[in-house]
Amino acid sequence: MCIVFGQETSTQKRIIIDVGHGGKDAGAIGINNIQEKDVVLNIANTILKLNNELDKPLDIYLTRYSDTLISLSDRTKLAKALKPNLFVSLHCNHSDNPDARGIEVYASLKQTNHSKKSVYLGYQIEKEICKIIGYESRGIKFANFLVLKDTIGYCASILLELGFLSNKDEGSYISDATNVQFIASTILSSIQN
Repeated sequence: MCIVFGQETSTQKRIIIDVGHGGKDAGAIGINNIQEKDVVLNIANTILKLNNELDKPLDIYLTRYSDTLISLSDRTKLAKALKPNLFVSLHCNHSDNPDARGIEVYASLKQTNHSKKSVYLGYQIEKEICKIIGYESRGIKFANFLVLKDTIGYCASILLELGFLSNKDEGSYISDATNVQFIASTILSSIQN
């Protein structure tokens, strides 16, 4: 008699979706008083729901699952503890110029062995969102945001600004449940690819 133990050849990628703001920190306030904290939580929860419906779901964790304020340091501690392959921070933009529009992706100014991968993944996600949804690309930028600076040493790390809540068209678009589904689906499929 022979017993053969199967071994998984590739492990599922672990992803942390950092849901920006929360609790008393509303983030950007847009048209019709939509709040960034609510928009990004809707998108993150939809990503999680769509992922759970997949045949082979990714190993996804959110930094918050409800309207609570999680400190920036606790968000990065989670990344250090879970050792993800990718850390994606979700945000929405705001501008005094009501015509400002588009998607921005930020990567850390700090250079590590994850920097090139971060830029590449950020570019791929932004390209897909712009193609599927029709948003304009504002490009990949570099910043010293704490969640990027403190996670880039552990994994690929990007921050997505998913349109301007202060722009009438984008604020209305991102407030619609059907469109949230499109955005979440596009982000998830980009991460999978």
